[in-house]
Amino acid sequence: MTKRSLGEFEQLVLLAILRVGDGAYVVPVIREIEEQTGRSVSHAAVYIALRRLEEKGQVTSCLAEATAERGGRAKRYYQVDPATVPLLRQSRDALLRMWEGLEPANE
Repeated sequence: MTKRSLGEFEQLVLLAILRVGDGAYVVPVIREIEEQTGRSVSHAAVYIALRRLEEKGQVTSCLAEATAERGGRAKRYYQVDPATVPLLRQSRDALLRMWEGLEPANE
């Protein structure tokens, strides 16, 4: 994997997948982002981010069996590539360094 920076939304999607764990498909990923950030997220935005992350090799996906309750459609499950986790940590650390000294001590 090439070392690349991550956009804010990409980070949110990756972190949501990690938080959801096994069974991470679009609906729980959206729910996790909305619960943790308080912001509304569209399905389309998440699908676009997932496709981009998959093209970059930062997530992998697999299609589950189609189910009757989904009208014969299958869910696509996502996993974060283990090599992406250090990149997430680097992004977090860079932001924390940028914030250093900007907040009053007694906030």
